[in-house]
Amino acid sequence: MKIVVLDGYTLNPGDLSWDPLKALGEVALFDRTPPGEVAARGADADVIITNKALVPREVIAGLPKLKFIAVTATGFNIVDAVAARERGIPVSNVPLYGTRAVAQFTIALLLELCHRVGAHADSVRAGDWVKSADWCYARYPLLELDGLTFGVVGWGRIGQATAEIARAMGMKIIAASRSPKPPKDGVEFVDVDTLFRRADVVSLHCPLTPDTKNLVNAERLALMKPTAFLLNSSRGPLLDEAAVAAALNSGRLAAAGLDVLSTEPPKADNPLLAAKNCLITPHQAWAAKAARARLMETTVANVRAFLAGSPQNVVN
Repeated sequence: MKIVVLDGYTLNPGDLSWDPLKALGEVALFDRTPPGEVAARGADADVIITNKALVPREVIAGLPKLKFIAVTATGFNIVDAVAARERGIPVSNVPLYGTRAVAQFTIALLLELCHRVGAHADSVRAGDWVKSADWCYARYPLLELDGLTFGVVGWGRIGQATAEIARAMGMKIIAASRSPKPPKDGVEFVDVDTLFRRADVVSLHCPLTPDTKNLVNAERLALMKPTAFLLNSSRGPLLDEAAVAAALNSGRLAAAGLDVLSTEPPKADNPLLAAKNCLITPHQAWAAKAARARLMETTVANVRAFLAGSPQNVVN
């Protein structure tokens, strides 16, 4: 049984072990695989494991030995799951591994916007406190969250976990969901436009679909309070990036904390890279070591289950 890992570096940059996977068969490990090399590297594979390396229909059609595809993520749009199903090839994902890690990171983005801890620490390191005439100072306004409204777009596991932390800090929770939800203590369900109007913080936790692409556009930005913050640790294309950059630069939107962009790595001309009050991190909310260890464990379990004849976490 030959197992090919197309892009293993982000999952395991060296602090985890591939040994449990190697116990299941002959493993070929690649840190990264360019699109043009997927077919060649997967030519003899019975199992392909991928995170972001694309496995489209034409690649699947050219891999006669392929029997199983494991995606080391929850989202599986990088694989043509329909083409795989037509070939009788199950595709498995990892539905649960990073809920708390992503929620924690989302709140970290929010707290950084509220307090600019990094900038103030850099200021101290640069000697500004030593030279200060006062015993304390602030380079940016400091914001208290207690009593403000936290709006969650997408009431799934991560959205709920993030709201739980926000509520613990005294924030009021409103939420919008694509499907009706039962009443919940401490949470008010509203439509998306109402959420954008009322929230002091809008936090995105919804999947990328044709309906949610460019969910945050000029029209919705116009609904927001000019003091509001926007957080996105979900999918980059949820934003009309040019519209968000324009809102930040004009002061129509106070600040944004983003862990994802529409293209990753981003192109140099992405307008958000130079936008005012825009904090961007390199898609790392998922990547705490504990979360990656769970991701690795479930991926190995998915392969083991397939080999045993009972595939699990199948998405097609």
